[in-house]
Amino acid sequence: MPRQRERYGDFYEGDFGLGELTARVSASTGTPPDLPAVLRLAADVAGVCEGEGAVELGNDVRLLRDSDVPDASLREVWLAAVGGRFDPVDHGLDMRGWLGRLAELWPARVRADTGRGASGFARPEADEEPLREDVVAEIRASAAEATGSRTAGASPTGFPGAALESIAARCDADLALRLCLRVLKTRNVSVGKAQYDRVTALGERLGYPGPLVHDDLAVRWPPVDPARRDAEGDFGLTALASRFAGPWYAHTAREVLERAVADDEAGQTPGSAAAVLLQDALRLLESPVSTATITTVWGAASERGYDIEKAGADGRDWLRTIAAACRDHLAEVAPGHRPGALPVRSDLSADVQDLLGELTPELARRTVSPHARPLPGADAAEAVARVAEVDPELGLRLLVRLLAVLAVPLTEEWYVRCRTLGERFGYGTWHVSEALELLVRHD
Repeated sequence: MPRQRERYGDFYEGDFGLGELTARVSASTGTPPDLPAVLRLAADVAGVCEGEGAVELGNDVRLLRDSDVPDASLREVWLAAVGGRFDPVDHGLDMRGWLGRLAELWPARVRADTGRGASGFARPEADEEPLREDVVAEIRASAAEATGSRTAGASPTGFPGAALESIAARCDADLALRLCLRVLKTRNVSVGKAQYDRVTALGERLGYPGPLVHDDLAVRWPPVDPARRDAEGDFGLTALASRFAGPWYAHTAREVLERAVADDEAGQTPGSAAAVLLQDALRLLESPVSTATITTVWGAASERGYDIEKAGADGRDWLRTIAAACRDHLAEVAPGHRPGALPVRSDLSADVQDLLGELTPELARRTVSPHARPLPGADAAEAVARVAEVDPELGLRLLVRLLAVLAVPLTEEWYVRCRTLGERFGYGTWHVSEALELLVRHD
């Protein structure tokens, strides 16, 4: 029988089970913790999520205890994961004795239905071997990184690659991957972006919460590049505008802007969100598009949730504020980045203008935002068209945003054209579908 695997992200916000226990032991301060102290940490791990943490902790320790992985290999991985801060041998226990002590307290069990919509799922046996092979490949890649790591503070001692491979092959690939990640983090070994993406994909296959992979993992990010379209969803000015949608928001306009500027997706180089937003702001600031048009575009995209005119600003004033916030953030997280104007994708200009022209009558029948001064859809569509003449890619993003704001019913053809243009511009998987899929008429 394959191991029952939970949809872990439905229960936890980060690591769990033995991975979380070793993280807490390695992070303990002062003198190395003694046996009672580590057992208290284990109780804390078991108690998370209203006691649901005991499920993974019990299953993890039972899997290792009952496997045929050599005791020396288990100890090697444990010591690497905790940074050497607790060695069971120093307390009169071999590794299986230590795991047995934990297993007595938290025996393996199946999670009962909690009413959260996730009682676990069994992966078909046919999927286990490909998973094991992929995990072993990442363990080997991690061992190679550890050997050549130049990260400040990285441990000079060996990486327990063979021991982790033994756990993956003879015990459980899921647990081996989590322990491998914990060793990387404890030893401050950096990984390349390509490996980070692969491990993230493995985590998604296993149902991990995203932070389990990326929190505290040292990644060698490529330089910030606003031309690289690696966001899964919306980005730039339209993503910022969506944060202001609605009749109210919980933070000041400045706070909302600062949060948006720093909101890189998990797989992006730090500073990416600020860099693409800065590109949008500079493109419009330096364009012949009128200030009144920029003001209208902002009002439409934000559903007038933040009325810049009421705040005493016009479109260009607001763009200058945005650009300044982007530069401040980039100076902090990517000081080597030097913004430069990206080439305009003029090859798709006619396609964007044609689609906008067809949809303008639908947009004109509606009005933006019942929560503030009404903005006719025709005025918004005209403003978007002016922007699209300067930058077809930003024009398409604004059109997609406006269609979502006005909830315009779409034919299958219109939707497919939006998706296709988005793909040609390099948009992420969920950008267009998340905004428009529910608006498609299935007559």
